[in-house]
Amino acid sequence: MKAKVFLRTVVLLVITMACTLSVSARNDNNLIYNSEQKDGLLIGQTVYKQDGESLSNYIKYNYTYDAQKRMTQNEAMKWSNIKNNWENDLCIRYKYEGGNVTTEYYKWNNKKAEYILVPEMTVTMEAQK
Repeated sequence: MKAKVFLRTVVLLVITMACTLSVSARNDNNLIYNSEQKDGLLIGQTVYKQDGESLSNYIKYNYTYDAQKRMTQNEAMKWSNIKNNWENDLCIRYKYEGGNVTTEYYKWNNKKAEYILVPEMTVTMEAQK
């Protein structure tokens, strides 16, 4: 049963990341990925756009995990050429309760300077018995 929950979590994570990357990539094939790992876990990833021989910042991901090495947060930041820095964009948080995993999607609100929950994007996956 734990294996099924773990597998579902991994599948949901892969789908979420693929959706995020496909939306962000806009079908460009000139993206370069630089991953950062710690203790065997992916904790960050910076994506660069290649234009000829030069690279420019594009999007950055930060990942956090709980004590059981389950992802608890996936944060994405976009590069601002105007401000010349990374700006918060979205955050996906994972809550593990019993055999269930709840995925909550948050969008950054500049006026409030915080992530705001998008309730219609919240999904709970129940463990099969």
